[in-house]
Amino acid sequence: MNDVSRTFPADAWLEALLRQSLAEDVGPGDASTDVTAVAGATARGAFTARAAGVVAGLPLLAPLYRLLDAAVTVSALVPDGTAVAAGTVVAEVRGPVAPLLTGERTALNFLQQLGGIATLTARYVAAVAGTPCRVLDTRKTLPGYRALAKYAVRCGGGHNHRMGLYDRIMLKDNHWAAGGGDIATLVRRSRERYPALAVEVEVDDMAQLEAVLPLGVEWILLDNFDVATTAAAVRLRDAAGSATLLESSGNVDLDTIGAYARAGVDAASVGRLTHSAPAWDLGLDMERS
Repeated sequence: MNDVSRTFPADAWLEALLRQSLAEDVGPGDASTDVTAVAGATARGAFTARAAGVVAGLPLLAPLYRLLDAAVTVSALVPDGTAVAAGTVVAEVRGPVAPLLTGERTALNFLQQLGGIATLTARYVAAVAGTPCRVLDTRKTLPGYRALAKYAVRCGGGHNHRMGLYDRIMLKDNHWAAGGGDIATLVRRSRERYPALAVEVEVDDMAQLEAVLPLGVEWILLDNFDVATTAAAVRLRDAAGSATLLESSGNVDLDTIGAYARAGVDAASVGRLTHSAPAWDLGLDMERS
């Protein structure tokens, strides 16, 4: 798996994303703020949780507001990854009124979406507590936002699966089909051409699992296995003395992930962490200073 630290993905890519996000909202100018803000007036804004949740994305506030006005100061009051109650102020911004108003919606869009991912992930992590099963994300992310979405998963206590097509070989059903069903040859080519990459193979049934286990890949993904069949797959792996790790995928939700974890899989991947997480309810309360 990838690094599970909460290191924020700050680089030139992030600045470009923030610029684009502001540009689509501000366009040629913020007309509402133009008729509201008084020259020289300053304000304080408090980012306040309207509901309990897990914080994610606070490090992007400073570079976001810096693009609007370098005079704005940002204070994060809790670290990302913190579970907070409704009413908690998680960050403050101070400075000229205009940039605080102009940046409000863009800032909230990021924090609400990332906090939603972190909050949902934390619920899944809690559901597998007491087992060694890891909660994994997937590549089912909004294009252009993957690094942030996967960061939010880490803030919620989850683990990242591969970041893209470049950092792990994953041979899925369509690869089986495109390769003529000869999975042993595909695994051999993977080892020869990309010796530094882990190899994972998706299987749809026990027969495919029996064929793949002797190949010694690092991971096998059990696609849409029910819990009973998953337990049988774990027993088969253990009886073979294999070091291959097993990942459940499909049919995994908050109601079922605990049962899959107790069946003995090493990880369960959940697409909805990044493609269907509800936004976290967070607001910005402003007052003149």
